[in-house]
Amino acid sequence: MNGGQWYAVKPDDWDTLLNSENLVATLREQVNVVNRTEEPARILAPIASQEVWASGVTYFRSRTARMEESKEAGGGSFYDRVYAAERPELFFKATPHRVAATGGVMHRRRDSKWIVPEPELTLVINREGAIIGYTCGNDLSCRDIEGENPLYLPQAKVFTACAALGPGIFIAEEPLPSDTPIRLQIKRGGAEVFSGETSLLQLKRTPQELAGWLFRDQTFPQGAFLMTGTGIVPPDDFCLQEADEVRVTIQGIGTLVNTMD
Repeated sequence: MNGGQWYAVKPDDWDTLLNSENLVATLREQVNVVNRTEEPARILAPIASQEVWASGVTYFRSRTARMEESKEAGGGSFYDRVYAAERPELFFKATPHRVAATGGVMHRRRDSKWIVPEPELTLVINREGAIIGYTCGNDLSCRDIEGENPLYLPQAKVFTACAALGPGIFIAEEPLPSDTPIRLQIKRGGAEVFSGETSLLQLKRTPQELAGWLFRDQTFPQGAFLMTGTGIVPPDDFCLQEADEVRVTIQGIGTLVNTMD
């Protein structure tokens, strides 16, 4: 999406478009404009061959939650230290086949008893390391597995349908406003069981800083997605259940909606 206008893009074209010199002009020339009132037959996740990475402990609320969940394992100080450190926590999150689209189903890891959604502003970065747009992201997290031992982070984060992106990509030449709100709503049986809100004002590191660290001594031939961390954490007694509906809304981008299997 650019300037309030939606564009339909075929998955096979996205790698080229993402890395074109003038993305907006290329979109206008090469793809069909979709009327915003039209209902597409199916919306795919806005990803082709890119990797999805994620940032951790970028909000103070996340830092506190991570310390609480891992204190019995003696790892609480790690999160406090990384929150204050120059180097951010960055980790691999998903390959394209592990990414759900809006309207799709996300997977609850079966050996986790404490799994929560993490609503995150997600950066769309081209091969040169430039942020060309933004989307909504849901970074499912198994808090019990990560809390047991920080070395279990890959297992707590990477599994079938562990990430979601969408509903589309907001193409922007300027950074999002610093007060952009991010909202999370979870429904169970049609009733709201949790809601929360934060804003980019609470993000300790700028998106540009996070993108710069990701591309430090890294190459991404087709670009990458980078989730920027969460500032909304459900209470410790909350765990996602089958058929829960999770809605991640970021002003100016839209709402990412997924159900849990």
